Amino acid sequence: MKFLGPTRPGAWTLGHTRAGAPSWGKGIIRTDMNWRKNFRPIPILVLVLAARSHLDAQASQPNGGVRIGSLPRSWQVSGPQCGENPQFQIQEYNPDLYIFRESGCSNYEKPFLYLLFGKEKALLLDTGAGTTDLARALKTQVDAWLKRNNRDSIPLIAAHTHSHGDHISGDQQLKSLSFVTVVEPKTSAVETFFGFRNWPTEVVTYDLGNRVLDIIAIPGHEGSSIAVYDRQTGILFTGDTLYPGRLYVEDGLAFALSVQRLVDFTQGKIVTHILGNHIEQARTPYLDYPIGTVYQPDEHELELGRAHLLELNDALRGMKGRVVRMAFRDFTIWPE
Repeated sequence: MKFLGPTRPGAWTLGHTRAGAPSWGKGIIRTDMNWRKNFRPIPILVLVLAARSHLDAQASQPNGGVRIGSLPRSWQVSGPQCGENPQFQIQEYNPDLYIFRESGCSNYEKPFLYLLFGKEKALLLDTGAGTTDLARALKTQVDAWLKRNNRDSIPLIAAHTHSHGDHISGDQQLKSLSFVTVVEPKTSAVETFFGFRNWPTEVVTYDLGNRVLDIIAIPGHEGSSIAVYDRQTGILFTGDTLYPGRLYVEDGLAFALSVQRLVDFTQGKIVTHILGNHIEQARTPYLDYPIGTVYQPDEHELELGRAHLLELNDALRGMKGRVVRMAFRDFTIWPE
């Protein structure tokens, strides 16, 4: 047997040599058949200190910890026959966060929309693509939340991760709902509504009522792009800047700076999931579905992690301002 070395602080994995004798990896202790003569037990104090160091290195927990939730193992498949597909699949992440996944039978982009509730107001991130009955679906979900919480009403803000057509198509119908305020999908309106004074370098906060969101400007995919960090759940919503699919880059320099801004912002923070607005990747590494695909029977999970953000940032830094197409296991950089 041999120890292969720590997979994380305070943890060791155990393997085997051909001779069956323990072997310490990476030159820590020379391997030979007289391993018992060389073996020295690790003092308990050292192990305790190592464990303490590992705990001290953890990010401080916002508000005493994050609020947990659940994501599906897979999302409802659109097609190949679209007759009975509902327009939206709605996932309750937890009682105050809902994820709407638009059917590919309504629009091949199949975007995700996010509905977050605070004590004083609610926020809907994006309004979808194509033609759907979003107003009815949204009102049904809001009414259910109000009934559960013994409330008569709650004002709702409809904002956007950016202004592309597959993220704003439901705006007009939502304007007909008296409890909804729609933020116009343009940079000046986003700056004004959220209170940016130094776009895009400033990070601002927006409070839904005991639920503080950090709003980060991330132009590059599109000029008005924002990311939203929910301190309550530790989720970072990244729009079309990072998701399992083709990361279209409109402005290479701005995109690289925005990704670095996200890396800097998340340093030392808990990031439970990174949730973007599409799935274009298959579960098979390096394989994406062709543009316009409705039927994706083996698609990648929606959630990514901070490691993917670091991977993207490292790649962009290596490109030194000249963004080129490059495929990775879970996404592809795709300059337009």
